[in-house]
Amino acid sequence: MTVEIKAPAFPESVADGVVSAWHKGPGDSVARDELLVEIETDKVVMEVVAPAAGVIEAIMATEGETITSEMLLATLSAGADGVQASEPPGSEEPAAETKSGSVESIPMGPAVRALLDEHELSSEGIEATGKGGRLLKEDVMAHLKRQSEQQSEPQSEQQPAPVSLAQQPVARVPAASDLNIDGPTSERIEKRVPMTRMRARIAERLLGATQQTAMLTTFNEVNMAPLMALRSQYRDQFESVHNGTRLGFMGFFVKAACEALKRFPEVNASIDDNDVVYHGYQDIGVAVSVDEGLVVPVLRDADFMSIADVEAAIASFGSKARDKKLTIEEMTGGTFTVSNGGVFGSLLSTPILNPPQTGILGMHTIQERPIAMDGEVVIQPMMYLALSYDHRLVDGKTAVQFLVTIKGLIEDPARILLQI
Repeated sequence: MTVEIKAPAFPESVADGVVSAWHKGPGDSVARDELLVEIETDKVVMEVVAPAAGVIEAIMATEGETITSEMLLATLSAGADGVQASEPPGSEEPAAETKSGSVESIPMGPAVRALLDEHELSSEGIEATGKGGRLLKEDVMAHLKRQSEQQSEPQSEQQPAPVSLAQQPVARVPAASDLNIDGPTSERIEKRVPMTRMRARIAERLLGATQQTAMLTTFNEVNMAPLMALRSQYRDQFESVHNGTRLGFMGFFVKAACEALKRFPEVNASIDDNDVVYHGYQDIGVAVSVDEGLVVPVLRDADFMSIADVEAAIASFGSKARDKKLTIEEMTGGTFTVSNGGVFGSLLSTPILNPPQTGILGMHTIQERPIAMDGEVVIQPMMYLALSYDHRLVDGKTAVQFLVTIKGLIEDPARILLQI
């Protein structure tokens, strides 16, 4: 029985996607729920798995091709024995002619063929490790790496030929190693790669935020000593009671932000054309850094979540982001964002708004600094806070008071629980 494998249904906020990588090829056997292909959108990388066990018959959407919602990607022969003794009839890829005019007889995908053409290589001499002798991208990259290593190896010294008295000695140009010079060589290597859809979308949104909003940033600093003492006192007990959930600082800052947003609803609002939309709920976006860029999953109704719930949800978001398991629904919406650049050592920064939100809170690294306390200079663990806001809707006074409120809640954590 032939089963059609289609792209997932994209939400309204995602128009299309690009086939990022096929993990299986025509004739490959697959198990039920085995990963077949990755589809990259401007928000997440979506995975398509096999709906049943069988053998891939044909692939309709090649790597790099733009696809739309529920578009046919491939067909699967369900219930096949999965033994790939030979390629099924009609699944062989026709031999392709390269730029050099030679004919490639080794099966490969269009992305691999494009890589060969880019480096003016022939498939002959490259070890193919794919099923059925299929040439993979990894095979070509490994071949290029071996070539590069061979070219960089020093040539073995040869014994000089006998020189007659009539021959004039030729001066040898000293190498860098002869002069004991350590440093870069004269090669100026460049590499050009296309932007991923996610990175391009991030760039578009960041540029739009700076061009379409009246963004301004106000700063303050918070003494983290009371919160650090509370965390140190209850950390082990908290982790034991809440099934291994670790007690961090983000839970307190998210809850403090929720309380401040209720007091200053303009920071929790958004602008829609000539209307101001006031949200009667607090959906807090939490910035998470991954290799592909920055993603912002959303804590829905964060005001009704406990600190343990917030910490557990953030840990889950981080794990899903690393494994590329975040869904579009988890990253859609949000009325306010909290970004913690301090985990990377940032001392001070101006976070950029995430439109249509009108506020974003930036946390930074904790650093011991001398401050005046009760008429004396003492060393305390301090953190700079930054609030970027849309000045079209939020006045400077409101922004400053909002940040002062968060400062007061963090420096006296009991107020968070008492909501005072």
